[in-house]
Amino acid sequence: MKRFSFDSACAAIVAAALGALCAAAPAVAEDLMQIYREAQQNDPTLAAARANWQATQERIPQARSFLLPNVSAAASGNINNFHESIHDDLPPDTPNPINRTFRSGSLSVSASQPLYRLQNKVAYDQAKQQVSQADYQFSSIQQDLILRVAQAYFDVLLSEYNVDLAVSQKAAVSENLAQAKRNFEVGVATITDTNEAQAKYDSIVAQEILARNDLDNKRTALRAIIGRFPQSLKKLEKGFDPPLPSPNQLEFWVDHALAENLQVRIAGYNYDIATLEVDRQRAGHYPTLDLVGSYAIQAGNGATNLGSPFDLRSAQIGVALNVPIYQGGFVDSKVREAIALQENARQNVEVARRAALFNAQTGFTGVNSAAASVKANEQAVNSAQVAYESNRLGQEVGVRTNLDVLNTQQNVFQARRDLAQAYFNYLIGVLRLKSAVGTLSEQDLEEVNRRLQG
Repeated sequence: MKRFSFDSACAAIVAAALGALCAAAPAVAEDLMQIYREAQQNDPTLAAARANWQATQERIPQARSFLLPNVSAAASGNINNFHESIHDDLPPDTPNPINRTFRSGSLSVSASQPLYRLQNKVAYDQAKQQVSQADYQFSSIQQDLILRVAQAYFDVLLSEYNVDLAVSQKAAVSENLAQAKRNFEVGVATITDTNEAQAKYDSIVAQEILARNDLDNKRTALRAIIGRFPQSLKKLEKGFDPPLPSPNQLEFWVDHALAENLQVRIAGYNYDIATLEVDRQRAGHYPTLDLVGSYAIQAGNGATNLGSPFDLRSAQIGVALNVPIYQGGFVDSKVREAIALQENARQNVEVARRAALFNAQTGFTGVNSAAASVKANEQAVNSAQVAYESNRLGQEVGVRTNLDVLNTQQNVFQARRDLAQAYFNYLIGVLRLKSAVGTLSEQDLEEVNRRLQG
């Protein structure tokens, strides 16, 4: 039997496929941090969160305004025309009718300073809590952006790798198909080998179409974050050895998640704000006391009953006490509502804590599992390659069929695809574990970025 020429091409094909994952990208390739910086500028979700954070900062001055003096001024100026006609007997020389045009004006200034308004004081405390909470909410969105960018970036890399694998596999099977046809023509193989190779080739063509469609979708997902389609992206460096979490102790990560997870902190602020809301509504039963003062001027060159100019001035200062007695049960109802919402917030704290515990535990085990999976898949690639070579030799001596070779060849490509997926699962898993304990930062993304090469 004529020796199959795939042996010489195999190394080049496999190297090309692995190069999609590890080999250097073009000099203009963008790295993960470049994509992330662009996402910071163009991601609408982050932009909306930033605007919401800025809006929340105004809660404090708004609430403080109800504790500070309130001063207002009012002024008016009028031209008046007075006409009076009396239809009755009048004393001699009494003017009838009376027509008078005069001008009048007024100016008043009033001020009040709350002395005791418990509701306003509690609202101010709530505003401070809301502003502090907004910092964690914005940090949570920033962490989410890191995860979304990394996930979208590696999704594109994996899809590119799948396309390259499909192209390489199609080239290899095409060579196998051509060889099977030549062997059949010279009578050293059956039509079955040709049909099997043709079926495998057609299957791979379909896989390539799906892989290219998936790549388009993944590039579109990244475009939704950065506002444009990405150019060439840097690939993972060769010889990547995934380290285990440090420290490699589940209790450490769980404890930090319960204490520092951002969603737990946000839920804690919600509970504190809800507790203050109960106090604010109860304050509706309490009296209010204000310091009040006013100064007013009225002047004119006449009036309806006065034909001479006048000038009136008045000033007053004092305190105003308002004691609520009965409001139809409104305050009591608001208090009951606030207590129910406080319990809702308390339960949500527990929900957040349990979610943080779950994410920390699954994140920790996920990183360890992904690291082990990388090593296992590396060995699987080597084993699949050895099995393929053995079947090639077996086919040459007549103890293996063409289908056996095609299947083992398929296993090689599948093992390499699984290895690429394991790499990306590990990197994303590390970032998710950091997010679960509330410590994910740009430095973590930069560390991942250093594993890329251009």
